[in-house]
Amino acid sequence: MLKIMAGQNPIWGKCGRDVLAAFDLSPFRQICDLGGGGGALARECVSLYPNSTVTIYDLPKVVQVAKEQFIPPEEHRIAFYEGDFFNDSIPEAELYILSKILHDWDDDKCRQLLAKVHKACKPGGGVLLVESLLNEDKSGPLETQLYSMNMLVQTEGKERTAAEYSKLLGAAGFGEIQVKRTGKLYDAVLGRK
Repeated sequence: MLKIMAGQNPIWGKCGRDVLAAFDLSPFRQICDLGGGGGALARECVSLYPNSTVTIYDLPKVVQVAKEQFIPPEEHRIAFYEGDFFNDSIPEAELYILSKILHDWDDDKCRQLLAKVHKACKPGGGVLLVESLLNEDKSGPLETQLYSMNMLVQTEGKERTAAEYSKLLGAAGFGEIQVKRTGKLYDAVLGRK
């Protein structure tokens, strides 16, 4: 698990700032990174938005490793919350980040999770999806198509188009959906409550 978590750090070193700066997230002071793993994206977030705090929500064993290996105790802008986001409660926040989460699940599970996020989200808040977006005709990008094949083999999920993510967000009650392609591996989709 440590190797997998450590492997995410270089990805967010290259792409994290781009997806977090795709939209002005400075109005959101209380952020929850669902499935935040080792906290690399959370560290990028508090670096870019120093007036915000980020709670990393993940399974207990993941939180334990993140606390011990990746987030220094003196970093007071990052906190932890242990749980399983399908079976346990989600803490209230102004913004939820779901980074490389929805691509693991089928549409029904995605709708279930997004509805739960919408219910926990403060009024005026939102959700930021960080995913590798397929073209609308699914003709590419090639790397995203390869990720999608991997997701189909290893998980219940798949990579999706911006329209497919927008539809999932709308079904959960989110509106004012915006999409920003970063020109890198991961893109950003923002929905507002």
